[in-house]
Amino acid sequence: MLIPHDTRIALDTVVDLVNTAPQSDRDDTLGDLPSLHAFVRAHDISDVGELDEDDLRAVRDVRTKFAAVFAAPDARIAATLINQLVAAAGTTPQLTDHDGYDWHVHYFAPGASVADHLGADCGMALAFIVVAGEQERLRRCDAPDCGRAFVDLSRNRSRRYCDSRTCGNRLHVAAYRARRKEAAR
Repeated sequence: MLIPHDTRIALDTVVDLVNTAPQSDRDDTLGDLPSLHAFVRAHDISDVGELDEDDLRAVRDVRTKFAAVFAAPDARIAATLINQLVAAAGTTPQLTDHDGYDWHVHYFAPGASVADHLGADCGMALAFIVVAGEQERLRRCDAPDCGRAFVDLSRNRSRRYCDSRTCGNRLHVAAYRARRKEAAR
């Protein structure tokens, strides 16, 4: 699956955003305004202006909607959710070549809020996945104690874990030890 650079960046951003949500073993990592500032800096989100508590609430709301896309049981439901996100963001496609990046498309209107920026750009990246018939690539980690979101960009769509070095290895080692223990009995 060929994914343009800006779409890949938006997919990474939406995955990271969804994974900021609180889970059984993790607190909300987007719990306050400094966390939102750090997220914006870490993802090089441009042209968002001053951030305040309203922005934080709006980004959390967008995060919840993106999480619903990852949980959608089929492409039709995912498409409906994505359409709502993109429409709410007031999508305004524009070609741009800022900050050393080659030509790419921004889908948010100039001066848009950070939530609208995320809703438009990340929503369109997810839309491209659905249009390509690849909605099943939007997954959650199979590790029983994880559940983090990821986009499976493996050639054969076989990725099961958010990170093969942590969740994958941990589960493989646990299975190996269980087999050895059983064999020793």
